[in-house]
Amino acid sequence: MEALGVRDVLIWMLVSYFIGSLPTGYLAARLVRGVDIRSVGSGSIGATNVRRLMGKGWGTFVAVVDMFKGALALLLTAHAGGAFPDSPSLLIALSAFAVVVGHNYPVWLKFCGGKGVATTYGTMFFVWPYHSFAIVLMCGAIWYGLMRLTRYVSLASMLSLAAMPAFFWMLDAPLPFTSVAAALAALSIFRHRANIRRLIRGEENAV
Repeated sequence: MEALGVRDVLIWMLVSYFIGSLPTGYLAARLVRGVDIRSVGSGSIGATNVRRLMGKGWGTFVAVVDMFKGALALLLTAHAGGAFPDSPSLLIALSAFAVVVGHNYPVWLKFCGGKGVATTYGTMFFVWPYHSFAIVLMCGAIWYGLMRLTRYVSLASMLSLAAMPAFFWMLDAPLPFTSVAAALAALSIFRHRANIRRLIRGEENAV
């Protein structure tokens, strides 16, 4: 199979971006309730804000679909990675970053999207089988434990994603995987900056 060139890599990144840009939470709120989710709560189109508006079931549905977006982009890119023999891990890492950027900054909503937590989990689950399966499950356990302890989804999300690059590093993962885990954790923290301010002021909404 012929190796992929720079043009092909950019195409796969673009494909991943558009997969990630499907605004699941926005569509669920608009189609079911006739509400623009961006005018509710935190203004995010993510699962946590959908849960505030539509209940736990819809919040879970949106989270699962957002995770599936990341998984789909990675599985498609991994198939293409067989034609990128010099550094398939680099292609996969770039795709992982692109799909989360698509979720956070969807072109359809004037680049105002979610915070990328569920999509990051779904994406990173498949970057480095079978090691990444264990890493994401461990981070999920950290998220659940912190959420139950503090009742703050935002804090649990940020800290669980911050732990992810450390786990990749400890397992001696290829550098592109550790780097993209760190980049996605930093991006999520940046997207949570309003939550951070509310946490500091003691005004963050608890579950």
